[in-house]
Amino acid sequence: MRVKCVLCDKIESIEDETLVAKRLRNRPIHTYMCNECSERIEERTKERIATGNFKLYQSKQTEEDW
Repeated sequence: MRVKCVLCDKIESIEDETLVAKRLRNRPIHTYMCNECSERIEERTKERIATGNFKLYQSKQTEEDW
């Protein structure tokens, strides 16, 4: 299966039987990102977390009294 990275527009081929290929076929909302782009995002996110100015907003969970 040929796929295109959403960030760098690089075209790669992946195996048809992989989980990523199945997700892309069955759910068009899923997008593909190549390994270089995902590693670059991961490294930069870790750098931002290390500065201390990075805030990760998580959804608030409310406890029910049932």
